[in-house]
Amino acid sequence: MRHHATGFIFLSHFLFSFFFANAQLKTDRPNIIFILADDLGMGDVSCFNKAGKISTPNIDKIGRNGIMFTDAHSSAAVCTPTRYGILTGRYNWRSRLKQGVLVQYDKPLLETGRTNMASMLKSKGYLTAAMGKWHLGWNWPTTDAKPPVDQKDECNLDYTKPISGGPTSIGFDYFFGMDAPNYPPYAYMENDRILGKPTVFYPKQPYADCRPGTGVEGWNLEKILPEIQQRSVNYIRKAASSGSPFFLYLPITAPHTPIAPDSSSIGKSGLNVYADFVKQVDAFVGAIQQALAANNLTENTILVFTSDNGCSPVADFKFLKEKGHDPSNGYRGHKADIFEGGHRIPLLVQWPATIKRASTVSQTVSLNDFMATFAGIVGYDLKDNEAEDSYNLLPVLLKPSTNVAIREATVHHSINGSFAIRKGDWKLILAAGSGGWSFPTPGKAEEGLPSLQLYNLKKDPSEKNNLQYQFPAIVETMKSLFIKYVQEGRSTPGKFQSNDGPYPWKQLNFLN
Repeated sequence: MRHHATGFIFLSHFLFSFFFANAQLKTDRPNIIFILADDLGMGDVSCFNKAGKISTPNIDKIGRNGIMFTDAHSSAAVCTPTRYGILTGRYNWRSRLKQGVLVQYDKPLLETGRTNMASMLKSKGYLTAAMGKWHLGWNWPTTDAKPPVDQKDECNLDYTKPISGGPTSIGFDYFFGMDAPNYPPYAYMENDRILGKPTVFYPKQPYADCRPGTGVEGWNLEKILPEIQQRSVNYIRKAASSGSPFFLYLPITAPHTPIAPDSSSIGKSGLNVYADFVKQVDAFVGAIQQALAANNLTENTILVFTSDNGCSPVADFKFLKEKGHDPSNGYRGHKADIFEGGHRIPLLVQWPATIKRASTVSQTVSLNDFMATFAGIVGYDLKDNEAEDSYNLLPVLLKPSTNVAIREATVHHSINGSFAIRKGDWKLILAAGSGGWSFPTPGKAEEGLPSLQLYNLKKDPSEKNNLQYQFPAIVETMKSLFIKYVQEGRSTPGKFQSNDGPYPWKQLNFLN
């Protein structure tokens, strides 16, 4: 079990958590459904953005029945790292992935033997399933035992063999989905097998951001989300009759590119095809809610809705701005950036058996925290080498009005590996620019800029006024805390752990 007596703040948090967990948590093991949208901006959810032009009534309903987190963050500003953080409770940059995302046919990122959300819940008697976009790598078998090649005139992938290293290798009983909708093979996977025969080479899909590669004949991107939806609804119905609690991880494929809403969603937003896709995400959430109600599961099911990072520029920010809609909800930047628009995301949680009224929580939380939270709920004692960057949110779920801070500080990460650390109202960016796709982009655009950025987010949520020279003591204090987190291999109390790969990394040159 983790050590909790490391400073007053941690001891207080432990005692607070213990008291509420034992005094108020009186339900049986709840079912858990975790819906992870892909590239959905905080401002795309209407309960977070009252001035927005996209209505999301089903997503909003979770907030009306539960808790809205207004200062929630993905652990990174892009896809793969956030998924790693959610499932392990460990910052992705401690793994081999120091920047960017995995690409098609990459090896698994989740380390063999590392406890994750699925394996932890399975050890406590849960049925476990994942449906949607995995994007954490597999071991792809080939006909010649060489690395995968998928080109028009050459393909050595052996789709007749099991594909190891994926969801069913690390704790999920069942998986349905794909690596990523814009990566080959363009086919569904069920458990560790490809469904159908990928015999067609797709040089270019009629959608943005699709890589060339093989797939099954007649592959239709518009049918992906409806298929995941139907299978999820069917799974809920079957799980309800099993008598066992279940964990259903739903990393859905929308509204990420390829932006491919089905025909019933086209025109629903009155804006553009991206907004139509957001409407389809909302309809997906509604279908899950209806399935829970139809099977009398709503009361003791934890339903989480969130996004893996901020909105992508492919949404067409210029057009949406002209229509009065801001996917980043007034925050600077977007997907890929170290600025708030890159990693501040919508987060809503309902659990009617325990959360009795609608509440808003304004303290900083991370998606990494759900690993420790679910462990606390089911009575799993985390070891020192498990969930090193995950804090238990149960005290906040039980008493949303609490002023006891759950996290000491939070580390953010951009697509190019730039870092920021957030503590209270202060955010220190350990880079000169965005670390991503918005101006100033890494490289020439950063020339002449200070190498660090310090913002007071309470007074300056748009990150316009760099205060690093006015508050050098705060800069040094936060930099020292970040260095401590890196060197100790964890940001929670406990024994030192090792990071994977060489240290210091090139992204940490500011330490020299």
